[in-house]
Amino acid sequence: MGFLYFDYYYLILVLPMLALSLIAQGMVKSAYSKQSKVLSSRGLTGAQAAARVLYQYGINDVRIETVSGKLTDHYDPKAKVIRLSQEVSSGANVAAIGIACHEAGHAAQHAENYMPIKIRNMILPVCNIGSAIGLPIAILGYFLGFHPLVSIGLLLYGLIALFQFVTLPVELNASHRAMKVIEETNMLTDDEQPGARKVLTAAAMTYVTALLVTLANLLRFVLRFNRRN
Repeated sequence: MGFLYFDYYYLILVLPMLALSLIAQGMVKSAYSKQSKVLSSRGLTGAQAAARVLYQYGINDVRIETVSGKLTDHYDPKAKVIRLSQEVSSGANVAAIGIACHEAGHAAQHAENYMPIKIRNMILPVCNIGSAIGLPIAILGYFLGFHPLVSIGLLLYGLIALFQFVTLPVELNASHRAMKVIEETNMLTDDEQPGARKVLTAAAMTYVTALLVTLANLLRFVLRFNRRN
């Protein structure tokens, strides 16, 4: 059973990408921790900052709610609600304002029918299927010696990477919208703006490393399944 041999591909391909992913997550925590200690000289909270972004884009049908948990902030397009964690919602600091404005940036994307958002929503159901059954199908095809089934399974698994790839411009654009409004409205001073940008940049890196981990895993499985040939 060649599939059960020691997985050198995991050590060579996936492990380094996982290390990068952990570094990226550490950067987010570090940037958030540091910038959450920098109080906004304007005195705005995260919830107030998000409201300003909505106002700037002429959006008046999106609510802002506070939810439990840490860094659980997100925008729910179906309910048209920006959900901010307690620390971000009530925090009058650089990190909270950056994160809250980023989520409001997602609301602006949906309001403007931003194309990458539409593409991501279209492929999401198929990508969810690929994530759930792609690898089991490939493994089944491998043990049956039926290579077309292996290819179908890997193709389905690869849809995860496609979804992550499409997600990248969505996240980067939301951060760009956030910083643009922050700068235009002077929500943060010139000295405070780089701190917000650092938090958002660190967060974006987690999406990049997640994509790299998926691609490394995909290559790993392609090489392992082809080993039999």
